Amino acid sequence: MSRTLFIADLHLSSNQPEITDAFFDFLDKEIDQQVDALYILGDFFEVWVGDDASDAFSDDIAARLKQLADQGIAIYFAHGNRDFLLGQRYAQKAGMTLLAEQTVIDLYGTQVLLLHGDEMCTQDLEYQRFRRKSRGWWWPRLMLAMPLWYRRRVAKKARAKSKQSQQHKAVEILDVERSAVLDTFSKHQVRIMIHGHTHRPAVHQYDQEQTRIVLGDWYEQSSFLVVDKQHMRLHYGDHADTLTQWQHAD
Repeated sequence: MSRTLFIADLHLSSNQPEITDAFFDFLDKEIDQQVDALYILGDFFEVWVGDDASDAFSDDIAARLKQLADQGIAIYFAHGNRDFLLGQRYAQKAGMTLLAEQTVIDLYGTQVLLLHGDEMCTQDLEYQRFRRKSRGWWWPRLMLAMPLWYRRRVAKKARAKSKQSQQHKAVEILDVERSAVLDTFSKHQVRIMIHGHTHRPAVHQYDQEQTRIVLGDWYEQSSFLVVDKQHMRLHYGDHADTLTQWQHAD
């Protein structure tokens, strides 16, 4: 039976080869000719400061993905808060199609919203200020015009600042906010949403028969979602949550 796969928050880095190994193992085990598409919903890389910063590590990742694309498997990429500077040059090298921040797809006859999810963490005011700047029209252009060494320094400082800031924030602030979720459902007129970012894999149900599926990270749980015409199965660690006949929600 045809199926579609979704992943997010791998945070791939040459400093954590075990995650890369887990990703390649996932590709070997889960992807075959019955897979229609692979969707990568952001934070695929730990950091991305521009396509001109690609190296042997990222080129190896691209080669593995391009091999799948050449076999007829569609690969889609939505930017996360760590890799929003990933551009068309690397996407083409990897055989990926870049998606808008929020994209509605037809998933086996049901309209489903895909996004990274960080825009719904509206209680984290400090991060939202940075997000508005970093996703605006001028800041990415300015950054990409800077020398590579400078961009790497900025990214390093930003990661350190973010890590320190999160240590002092309540768990609720770092999660999505309910009203933002409901507003997003209403904006796109869908009943199913899939996203990552929070690293808290779960299936959430809302009053109006709306379902929000959260992908987990890959630090330990190698989370992924498998969807076919009858089931949605969210894998994380040794667990799996299954929605049977999920299309009834549309």
